[in-house]
Amino acid sequence: MSTTKNIRPSGASTLIRIFILVVLLLCLSVLDLFFGSVSIPLIDIIKILSGGETDSPQMVSIVTEFRLPKLATAILAGSALSVSGLQMQTIFRNPLAGPYVLGISAGASLGVALVILSLSSVVAFNYVDILGNWTLVLVAWIGAGIVLLLIFMVSLRVKDIMTILILGILLGSATSSIVSILQYFSDESMLKTYVIWTMGSLGGVTRTQLSVLAPAIGIGIIMVLASGKMLNALLLGENYAKSLGMNIRNARLLVFLSTSILAGSITAFCGPIGFIGIAVPHISKMIFKTADHRILIWGCILVGSIIMIFSDIISQLPGYQTVLPINSVTALIGIPIVLYLIIKNQRISFWA
Repeated sequence: MSTTKNIRPSGASTLIRIFILVVLLLCLSVLDLFFGSVSIPLIDIIKILSGGETDSPQMVSIVTEFRLPKLATAILAGSALSVSGLQMQTIFRNPLAGPYVLGISAGASLGVALVILSLSSVVAFNYVDILGNWTLVLVAWIGAGIVLLLIFMVSLRVKDIMTILILGILLGSATSSIVSILQYFSDESMLKTYVIWTMGSLGGVTRTQLSVLAPAIGIGIIMVLASGKMLNALLLGENYAKSLGMNIRNARLLVFLSTSILAGSITAFCGPIGFIGIAVPHISKMIFKTADHRILIWGCILVGSIIMIFSDIISQLPGYQTVLPINSVTALIGIPIVLYLIIKNQRISFWA
């Protein structure tokens, strides 16, 4: 009975918390538009956003062509990685599971590595780059999709969810090993290009790419929202879910597919971004004090967006033309939370 009580919505207090998070999200969004290599007065940013007249067309171009797409990318990335992490932690019943636990990030990284580190050594990279950044996006999607296909084929035969988790980790390790071999034999300039991609970036997504990324993330999040009740049942175990008449195979497929769309798309467009998917679901649970996924999904969307925007602001604090890698900032934020979870959930004695 206590478990059932814990997953019920918390009523009016939930709406208050959501309202506070929305206000914080709006404030940080305006602040994120303010930071950059070019100083733009806050009043001009407000005028541009409201459609008012400004004295400098250059400022309008900077805000609309560069900073707004970067802000939208931060919101999409934070939302996608956070809800993906929530799903993974629920289906695997593991508080340290993240959106890349199935090897999705490793598959995307392998696709990019094959183009940058392998193919570019045979064919001139300028020729490979004719399609622009779309080349890396497409191969990252293909790599993530191949890993998803392998995982799904195994899940058709394997019933134990922990076995699938271990398989995902093994696939990730195998692909990472292949990437390491490619790095060892690659050209120095190509290696630098790949390393920069692995650091993650929110500012590299153009408005054209955003028109593809946004619908992909929207589809993934709609799939997650539709699975709220299913995730609540899986939270109590697959046997309990079966007793309610749930098709476990279809449930796994929906979770794996939505996670691959969300995490795979973000990795393709922004590079691998770590720790957001692990940390944000736990922060959301602490804020809303509930296990109801119908609330936690929205909480993860808001909290993930806030933390990603905050990380983007921190990455620009050095000023001038220097911008810190977004992966480094999210790691500094996420690692303390992960350490806290490990210490809090530690149940095994070294002397056992």
